[in-house]
Amino acid sequence: MSSNNSRLSGFHKKSIEERIELIKENTAADRESLEHLMGKGLSNEEADMMIENVIGTYELPVGIATNFKINGQDRLIPMVIEESSVVAAASYGAKLARGQGGFKATSTEPVMIAQIQVTGLKDPNSAKLKIMEKKEELKELADEQDPVLVEHGGGVEDISCRVIESRFGPYLIVHLLVDCRDAMGANAVNTMAEAITPLIEEVTGGTVNLRILSNLAKKRMARARAVWSKKEIGEDVVEGVIDAYEFARVDPYRCATHNKGVMNGVSAVVIATGNDSRAVEAGAHSYASAVDEYSPLTTWEKTENGDLTGTIEIPVPVGTIGGATSSHPCAQANLDIMGVDNARELGEILASVGLAQNFAALRALASEGIQKGHMKLHAKNVAVQAGAEGDMVDLVASKMVEEEKIRADRAKEIIEELHKKE
Repeated sequence: MSSNNSRLSGFHKKSIEERIELIKENTAADRESLEHLMGKGLSNEEADMMIENVIGTYELPVGIATNFKINGQDRLIPMVIEESSVVAAASYGAKLARGQGGFKATSTEPVMIAQIQVTGLKDPNSAKLKIMEKKEELKELADEQDPVLVEHGGGVEDISCRVIESRFGPYLIVHLLVDCRDAMGANAVNTMAEAITPLIEEVTGGTVNLRILSNLAKKRMARARAVWSKKEIGEDVVEGVIDAYEFARVDPYRCATHNKGVMNGVSAVVIATGNDSRAVEAGAHSYASAVDEYSPLTTWEKTENGDLTGTIEIPVPVGTIGGATSSHPCAQANLDIMGVDNARELGEILASVGLAQNFAALRALASEGIQKGHMKLHAKNVAVQAGAEGDMVDLVASKMVEEEKIRADRAKEIIEELHKKE
């Protein structure tokens, strides 16, 4: 279920309570669900059930990216991140794309890969064919490990093999391709890989070493595209964004920062939904390196009439059930806000947010520079660090922005000046 309207004009000027009311009016999230995001989130008892040696919890801000229209549906997007300007940038990028219809997104079936490493083989290519001869038996054995997944339309889709050379001789690598439906699927595929290991050793005569999920989720992809009108953003910005993209395409030092900007958006939504941000980050960057040199996750071009068009392709090993996504009350509240029905929808949202984030960053770099907007938003953090409280935070931040001196020492001086006037 999508939100009724993501174009919430002046949302950033509202109080937190007013924003909560707008979220209630425009999403499926109810007051009880939203209270988890209002300082009543994860309890110590709940945290203690999630990881070991718990001593407490650690909070980060939850912001709402507005203006997103994805496949014709408005979405309000929760983002968990500590970095100033990211939520604002995503919202701005989405706003500028709305006039051209917003984001068009697609995704593949939610297939994850488990790898089984067979060692000690004298005839690895012959062993590969033996595995293929036993494919149906292996698939059946793996599916028996998760009948609920199979009942919901998931389970083993295929088994493939490849032989690779190493310093220790050839490895036969068996890939178990599993449709995980709405789960991320790490536990399911790892259990399946463990279960078929004895039969693989029996068939091949080799020894299985590692049997574990791969985070290079090339079978579980999301893609998005959008157009930004040259009339709205300016022809100079169109040219500037394309030039900035070309810089990233030909230089790995720039490309690393280009892709980090994409992941600013993607990872913030992944964390907001209780998914594994390390898995998504690892998959994205390894996918960017999968062919030849490290490459951008996005592409930028001009349309026939000179508008700017961007695309993104990214692995999305995420779920809407299981793990912290199910056990963390704030993750559930954030899914309610987005109105996400399944894991594929979530992946398509991740791709769209990543593309919007990248556009906003490149637009800023191509025009006024990234620091102007970033430091303006960062000024409040500096004011708080310097000791400002309450209404004084905005006064100190505004003064620093006006002077273009956003520094802790200047913030302290302004605080002292304001105290003297009291």
